Amino acid sequence: MNFISTTASAPVLVIAMFLVTGCSSIGRTVDPAKYDSMSCTELNSALGENASEISQTAITRGKVANASVPRWLLGGSRVKTAVANRETARIDRLKQQQDAIAAVRARKCPKSAG
Repeated sequence: MNFISTTASAPVLVIAMFLVTGCSSIGRTVDPAKYDSMSCTELNSALGENASEISQTAITRGKVANASVPRWLLGGSRVKTAVANRETARIDRLKQQQDAIAAVRARKCPKSAG
């Protein structure tokens, strides 16, 4: 009985990973020019949110990469690799966004003490 419940949850886990990672990257294009109109406070907030997204995406990527896929699940390892690669690409996009925010902040905002 326990064997049935653990084998049934593996396909559900893979399908859930597809849905979560697929939906999380939809509609997330950002115009770097909009950062020029932001205040220093807004830039700091955007930078913090961006760092949180990078961390959460890295955690998700690590969970996916370390997931144990049963051998009987055809294509399971390819799915795992594809999802991990998608998360890596998302992290790269977020890092580019972070760099754009940091560049505008460095130019517009006075240096803080410390």
